[in-house]
Amino acid sequence: MRPARGIQIAAFLVVGFVVVLGVAFAARLDTNPRLAPSPLIGRPAPDFDLPLLTGDGTVRLTDFRGEIVVVNFFASWCPPCRREHPALVGTARAFADSGVQFIQVVFQDTPDNAVAFLDELGWSEVTIYALDPKSRAAIAFGVFGIPETYFIDPDGIVVGKIQGEADALVLGDTIDTIRRGDDPGQRVVGETQSSPPD
Repeated sequence: MRPARGIQIAAFLVVGFVVVLGVAFAARLDTNPRLAPSPLIGRPAPDFDLPLLTGDGTVRLTDFRGEIVVVNFFASWCPPCRREHPALVGTARAFADSGVQFIQVVFQDTPDNAVAFLDELGWSEVTIYALDPKSRAAIAFGVFGIPETYFIDPDGIVVGKIQGEADALVLGDTIDTIRRGDDPGQRVVGETQSSPPD
């Protein structure tokens, strides 16, 4: 009987070890290494001088000092960007008279495709749409995949980042957090896409 009891204890210990290992592995899987924390949080936002998507002129972040700036990177080939777009348009309109400026930056896409995307899904009259030649702004912000949205406080400091498809509730809550004087930090709300599908 003793050998059987020893085998039961050994089996129990092995099962316990496997369960603990499984929990640890699952927790590790929950932290997607592609969804890396942004080193920009708490630092001044990179400034850029980007050409507007339509018309003449450029946009610079420093032009909006004193306002909250929401910078979203998007592309026509990105399915999560398509799903997110109505929330961006609606939230930009809701906060238009509250010292909040939305800037959407085209990520690795052509101007014609970006215009067609907006023609289909809707333009926001209060959002600035900009191109990013050679992806300089995307590199400066450390964009890994889109959609990615960065939040800059009135002092020009990056205080928040959302990776993945954000809805109006998440966007509005993040802006309200900044308006209260708090830092929203980083949030992963969905998958991102790093390049056009084959």
